[in-house]
Amino acid sequence: MSHLLVVNLGSSSVKLRVVGDDDRVVASADVAPDDPSALADFVRDAPAVDAVVHRIVHGGPDLRTAVIVDAEMRSRLDTYASLAPLHQPRALRALDDVARLVPDATVIACFDTAFHATLPEAAWRYAVPAEWTGRWPIRRYGFHGLSHAWASRRGAELAGISLGASRIVTCHIGSGSSCCAVRDGRSVDTTMGFTPLEGLVMATRSGSVDPGLLLWLLDEQRLTLDELRTGLQSRGGLTALAGGDGDTREILAAATRGDDRAAQALGVWAHRFRAAVAAMVAATDGIDVLVFTGGAGEHQPELRRLACAGLEWLGVQLDAERNEATTADGIVGPPASTGAVVVVVSAREDLQMAAEARALLTPPPP
Repeated sequence: MSHLLVVNLGSSSVKLRVVGDDDRVVASADVAPDDPSALADFVRDAPAVDAVVHRIVHGGPDLRTAVIVDAEMRSRLDTYASLAPLHQPRALRALDDVARLVPDATVIACFDTAFHATLPEAAWRYAVPAEWTGRWPIRRYGFHGLSHAWASRRGAELAGISLGASRIVTCHIGSGSSCCAVRDGRSVDTTMGFTPLEGLVMATRSGSVDPGLLLWLLDEQRLTLDELRTGLQSRGGLTALAGGDGDTREILAAATRGDDRAAQALGVWAHRFRAAVAAMVAATDGIDVLVFTGGAGEHQPELRRLACAGLEWLGVQLDAERNEATTADGIVGPPASTGAVVVVVSAREDLQMAAEARALLTPPPP
């Protein structure tokens, strides 16, 4: 049996998984991003691998599938660092570190932007001057694509419908959050845009705000560019609304204790979330399945309840007992519902990456 080492670099950890041909994980560890010794220890003790598969946030405007990373491709990935300055350089450092540890393994990159390469022009194009788009790669890229791809595929399975004839809205809810409209297995709209700042209210990211506000804040130097960047990326979102670090578990608990600021933060979050789901449903011309995934989406039933409240007109309903009990793959809607099937899907970017890597490495039939 051949093995793949899947390297999934997140904001607080590197998830390392050795996956076999049958999708069985034979070795796993979560290590700190800045701990090369832990990475080396894992690689030394894990089974030998034929290929290493890395999650890379940005594939730019042209890389729309998984690719083998040779010297030329490695240099090309560097050029996209300005499009994802918080994520791309760290992911590429991890790629280089692992390559030194397993120099004979094939190196493969899977991109969070690739799933959204199927967006129609009406969804990806911004209404900005043509000379801008002629000079720079300005478009809606979308992110969390590996998660959305897996969640839509697994969500269709749980709902008992064909992915190729489905209308699915996937909701990845964590520190970073996004929704995606998936029609017949293809991404047709998503809430994140040119950067991961656009869209939903997140833990520390503001989500969408009026660009006129940003211009006003920069005008007459009310804020510097660095202050604006920090405010939107690190001090916005639920952190700005409720204080703390934007952890929805703490905010939910505070709201239960009667904290008005926490309750207001959840109200803003839920309002923006429900509006985003409705927009995704418009892009899919209806909804068959609503999927919750990501850390908060999987493990916080009260957040799912808040998210779905007011979406009944779309056929979205939760079963209270199922919703409370489910933290892994399962249906959380009523057993006899005739509306959208609401499901929870465990985020398995590792299996999505392994599938994309195998497709790349498997020669086409003669």
